Amino acid sequence: MSDSHSKLAALVRVAARAIARNGLAHAYGHCSARIDETAFLVCPPKPMGLVLAADACTIVPLRGPLPDGVLGEVRIHREIYKSRPDVGGVVRSMPPKAMTLAAMGRVPRPRHGFGCYFYPAPALWDDPQLIRTDEQGMALAAILKQGRGILMRGNGVVTAGSSLEEAVVLTWYLEDAARIELDVMASGLGDTAPVFSEAEAKARANWNGRLRERMWDYLTAGDPELPTAGERSDLAL
Repeated sequence: MSDSHSKLAALVRVAARAIARNGLAHAYGHCSARIDETAFLVCPPKPMGLVLAADACTIVPLRGPLPDGVLGEVRIHREIYKSRPDVGGVVRSMPPKAMTLAAMGRVPRPRHGFGCYFYPAPALWDDPQLIRTDEQGMALAAILKQGRGILMRGNGVVTAGSSLEEAVVLTWYLEDAARIELDVMASGLGDTAPVFSEAEAKARANWNGRLRERMWDYLTAGDPELPTAGERSDLAL
């Protein structure tokens, strides 16, 4: 693996551990970073919280079958990268509040700042089955369209960012939006509580003030591979 790929692999491992450490995934889930227009790098096929610095990531081509040993739902990443040249990182995770909301076939509305990044709302994949075919992967990418996140009914979420760091941050934002939505629903004010207008959401959903960088720093604090991954992270953000 080249030096640039080694740095990218370190970033992928840091991201995987951050997702798990912050309660956004358990035994299941995966994350990846785009290499170029032909391939991406995916985390090891094991629980993300158990990924070690010595574990190898896998290069996955955007065309052709998944390499041996790569988890089946990694085809979600592949189809998003194929249809979205703007996407540099993808996270497939199982955040608990988003899981609950998705199980009801609902998505969070833009009720607070973090929810605005998915305006007017994240997409919904209304199928409880795991994605095991290329056709399913393509259909999910088509429903996501140009959005940043999609909830999968009974199966968690997928986020897509301009970088893997951004996709990780968006996963936390989406879980917080689901938390707010559930709290508002529990209050009985789900139909009357305010939501951000389009203008308000567009004005709020920016990365000024190092919002993305500060959340990335918070989610990855203390990771043993940060010095290596940080060289690439500074450029990506």
